[in-house]
Parts: sequence; C-alpha cells; structure tokens
Amino acid sequence: MSRHLRRYRVLDVFTDTAYGGNPLALLPEAEGLRGAQMQQIAREFNLSETAFVLPPRNRGETHRLRIFTPVRELPFAGHPTIGAALALAEEGWTDTEFVFGQGIGPVRVSLRQQKRNQSAWLWAAKLPEVGPRPPPADALAAVISLHPNDILAGSWGPANVSSGVPYLVVPLRDTDTLARAELDLQRWREILRDSWADQIYLVAPLDGPTGTRYRARMFAPAMGIMEDSATGSAATAFPGWLVPRLGLKDGVLTANIEQGIEMGRPSTLMIEVELKAGAITAVRVGGTAVAIAEGQIRVPE
Repeated sequence: MSRHLRRYRVLDVFTDTAYGGNPLALLPEAEGLRGAQMQQIAREFNLSETAFVLPPRNRGETHRLRIFTPVRELPFAGHPTIGAALALAEEGWTDTEFVFGQGIGPVRVSLRQQKRNQSAWLWAAKLPEVGPRPPPADALAAVISLHPNDILAGSWGPANVSSGVPYLVVPLRDTDTLARAELDLQRWREILRDSWADQIYLVAPLDGPTGTRYRARMFAPAMGIMEDSATGSAATAFPGWLVPRLGLKDGVLTANIEQGIEMGRPSTLMIEVELKAGAITAVRVGGTAVAIAEGQIRVPE
C-alpha cells in the first residue's frame, strides 16, 4: 500500500444488525501517523469516534489504540475498543484477549464466542468513582427541555460518575420522558460546560426503578457529539450510579442498556459488575459488531 494511503474499515458496534449500533471508523495499520493527521482523518469521517491501531509501547500490551472524536482525542472510549478487538479478531488475531494501551492506561478486552457471533468485553481500566454533587433538578431540567418532576429525586436522583471519562447520570421517570428530552445548547453552555462532567447520560428504567434494564441517551457537545447511539465509556461508569441504589453486596450483577432508539440506531450494551462486601471490584461491558465498509483513505499532509 502507498504511504499516502491507509486502509480503513467501518463497523457498526453494539449491534448484530447492519446500520444499527454506533458506527466506528478504524485504521488497523496507523503506525507513522501524527496526532494532527489522526485528528484530521477523524474530522473527515465525522463519526462519533475514529480509532487508530498502533504497535504496543509498553510491556503487556498487545496494541496501542488512539481514539478521536471529530474535535478532540479521548483517553478512552468503549465502542472503539470493542470494535477494534472484533475487527482484529476477524483479521486473524488468534488469542482470546487483547490489551490496548490507551490514554487511561491498559484496557483489557476478552473475546467470547456466542451462538451466532463473537462478542468482546472490555474490562474497566478504572473502577467507577462518584464526582461532586450535580446542579439541582430545575437547572438540569432546563438543559434537557423537561420539567423538574420528570427527573427522579432523592436517593435515586442524578449523580456524577466516571470510569475515566466523566458523565452526569440523569435518571428520568420513564422511556416516554426520555424520548421527549431535547438538549438546549445555550442552557448547557451556561450550566454544564465547565462542570466536572459535561457529558449528559439520560437513563430510564425498563423494569421499574429496582430493575437492571435501562434505556439511555447521551449528549456530549464538548466532544462534537450532539447525541451518541451507544456509549461504552458511559456504560462502564453507570454501575457507579446503579450499584449503591440497588444495595447489592456480593456476587455478579448483570445489566443491559438500550441506546440509540430515538436515533434509529438501536444498540445493546451488556454490563457485568463484580461485587464484594458492597464494593465494585470489576466492571465489564460487552457487545457485538457488524462490518459495513472498507477502503483506503488519503493521508493528510
């Protein structure tokens, strides 16, 4: 291949159906590209994220992975990590595990063979942490064009959580309320742009407040993503909000998140949380992917 061209692939991640899930552009052979070139390529694809696979830098890593939105590089993101693992496995990687060096540190990914296809499960490089208290419900409601009563309150109320990328979890009454939410960009600038977590992760229970099935939407204007159809890094942080509210102490909690419904790109994110004495000891987020396109892209000067 000419040094002026690089091979790329496009996959839909967190789905087993073409044109669902979250699309990812992946350059499997990105060695030699500068960060500025990667950013320009990501801007050209204009997807929520574009990932670049590089040789490992540190002992124990199988690859290095750099991830860019159209406007900036991320230290970690879920659907590019899942998509990169499944794409490389499809291209001949024979081991059942990867360790991707990322800005957050090494991210382990395990492959599992399911009935119809293969899934990839990333292990959270950082366990969920709870951030500072979020703004009051009336301010949050203004940001998402809802009434304060649409937001759950008390012990089930909003919280800032992070597993490397901070999110403001805003729990809503039901999925109808979730579908009505609209981001008010001016209110977001006034209320959240300079806060600990400026990415908004709206969630609504599918089985009542004590269930483990949720539907979600995610808005991240600071990343150049007005709405995301599947957000693995948010799903990795979400147990930091959910587990304390369920009051679980030991064992393995399994949860599912639907996302992208309102965008016409339905996604399914699977979560496993290991617990010991009430503390989270491990988080895994899993999903599948479908190959959509491949080709060559010209390298920017």
